[in-house]
Amino acid sequence: MSEAQTVMTEDVDGVRVITLNRPESLNALSDAIMAPLADATRDAASDPSVGCVVVTGAGRGFCSGGDLKGDRAPMEVSPERGSPVEQSHIRLRSHMETPRLLHEMGKPTIAMVNGPVAGAGIGIAGACDLRFAGRSATFLSAFDRIGGGGDFGSTWFWTKILGTAKARELLILGEKFDAEAALAFGLYTRVFSDETLREETLKVARRLAKGPRMGWRYMKANLNLAEDGQFEAHLDQESLFMGLSTQATARIYKAMKDKGE
Repeated sequence: MSEAQTVMTEDVDGVRVITLNRPESLNALSDAIMAPLADATRDAASDPSVGCVVVTGAGRGFCSGGDLKGDRAPMEVSPERGSPVEQSHIRLRSHMETPRLLHEMGKPTIAMVNGPVAGAGIGIAGACDLRFAGRSATFLSAFDRIGGGGDFGSTWFWTKILGTAKARELLILGEKFDAEAALAFGLYTRVFSDETLREETLKVARRLAKGPRMGWRYMKANLNLAEDGQFEAHLDQESLFMGLSTQATARIYKAMKDKGE
């Protein structure tokens, strides 16, 4: 695979390993990575040769969240496209197909958390059925730091995984967890040494890929049905509110700065 690729894929004994490949930014999610990530996830979901999907990051991190420093193409306001608010919502919602597919595909999915995960990255991790982490992994919601409401399914997944009280603690307090604390809190499924993380993750992934694929498909369908039937509507609302909340925060900050407050 070319090192210029922002998303790399590898097949190992029926396991599709999807690797976010922007190590210089701890795999922050820019437009250059989000679209191919959604495509790679969609391909893994539809490929009959794939029995299990593992998502991880290149270098020393899993995913540090959205890229707040990257430039985006200017948006042209028009009757067809709407204002930047509508266009930002559509753009973000399209990228959020990644967590939807990881959650809904009829195959086991594993987040191999090899370092820091924050922001939208916790949505990707939460979308997976299992989360295996190395001891150097940390976990930070980070949305409070940018005045954001949450995206990539993070508020939905973590409420389902932890329960509403612990999800609110996680997201509102915005505290950083090391790997052991994250395991104790219920954020990670298992923790391994950094040196054995890939080996141990692929050991489980291979076993799942060789397991009863129709069983996994219907098991996941049952598990997802047990949650509720409003996930799509939730993602639509979350995507919209993420744009509204961050834009409002930025504009309020600028207004206060201009006033010297």
